[in-house]
Amino acid sequence: MLRHINTQIAVLGAGVVGLAIAEALVAEGHEVVLVDPNPPGSGASHGNAGTIADYAVMPVGTPAVLWHLPQLLFSRTSPLAIQPGALPSLIPWLARFAVQCLPQAAARNATAITALLAGAKPLWQDLAQRIGASDLVQTRGCLYLYESRAAFRAAEADMARRRLLGVTVDLISPAELTQLEPGLQPVEGGAAFFPGAAFLSDPGAIMARLHAAALQHAGLLTGRVDVLTRQFDGIILEGDGFRLHAKKVILATGAHGRDLARMAGDVVPLDTERGYHVEWDMARPRLSRPVCPTARGFYLCPMQGRLRVAGTVELGGLTAPPSPHRIARLIEGAQAIFPHLGAPDRTWMGFRPSMPDSLPVIGPSQGGADVIHAFGHGHIGLTLAPITARIVADLVAGREPERDISAFRPGRF
Repeated sequence: MLRHINTQIAVLGAGVVGLAIAEALVAEGHEVVLVDPNPPGSGASHGNAGTIADYAVMPVGTPAVLWHLPQLLFSRTSPLAIQPGALPSLIPWLARFAVQCLPQAAARNATAITALLAGAKPLWQDLAQRIGASDLVQTRGCLYLYESRAAFRAAEADMARRRLLGVTVDLISPAELTQLEPGLQPVEGGAAFFPGAAFLSDPGAIMARLHAAALQHAGLLTGRVDVLTRQFDGIILEGDGFRLHAKKVILATGAHGRDLARMAGDVVPLDTERGYHVEWDMARPRLSRPVCPTARGFYLCPMQGRLRVAGTVELGGLTAPPSPHRIARLIEGAQAIFPHLGAPDRTWMGFRPSMPDSLPVIGPSQGGADVIHAFGHGHIGLTLAPITARIVADLVAGREPERDISAFRPGRF
């Protein structure tokens, strides 16, 4: 039997961005229905590294990445790799990505990311307080680990660029690193310490509390939207067993936003990164803050009751099974840093949306402001959730957003 539903606003996608948007909209008195085929807060929203990464101002695409792109993409052990079977469909995306790696484009993208990230930490602290999750937000900073002297020296230029963009970071010696994290083995290089970074010690628990807060005053429709159609009096969303009429639609669909954006009139070059994590249960994780061994491309995350090792980038679409060698690489890397780790207790793979310029898609559809895009956040979706929610709430209310969103417009390509 076909269900007919009417609402003022439909938020498609109940990941962290969609949930934060719903929480912000219902706080302003809007009628909201969240739509997602999966449980709220699942997927990459709970499987991430937990970092509120306001220091992550550099895009994925840089001149250095462009120089090494062939060997990066086709090495099974590279932090950035590609599923061989996905290459033909990825060629247009890779061509755009290569252009965004050029110096002028990379600098422009870094500036845009920096402006969007401003205030991420206090906004997350405010959101956590509203949903009763302040106990899960830690403010002990984050470390980038350089295992060799050469890597540490090379990091000086990267950190200088970040400082020019307003990031607070200290380069610290191996001895200073040992004082901060005595559980780590000594390294020859050192570390970059971002003292202002925040960390969510249990993303899954945060998602549960955000879900509970948002759904106190919002509806939830479990299903996938297959068709989006504009009408004179709103948007019709159709899926298996339902027909939903909304005055406005927010596309917070993460890695799944490309087809719905096209139905709304926007051709967006979105593709998919497959992210992985492995976890070891332990009463007391061996770190007090997240640590990223930069050469290995993952984070060591001391979460409640477990150590999570999360990261690497694999371009490979939404349908291929997990790559065992990517999981093995995480396990081997973690065991190189903590030699006494045994076999992990669980593994996971999820999907991140990936734009060629590392910038999310935020703003009204080119077809009309009855559809608002809020997806494509890449590696910083968790960080940007409350920021994106404020922007969307402003757009829905007809207010000018506090920050310039022109760099994130759907039609920029």
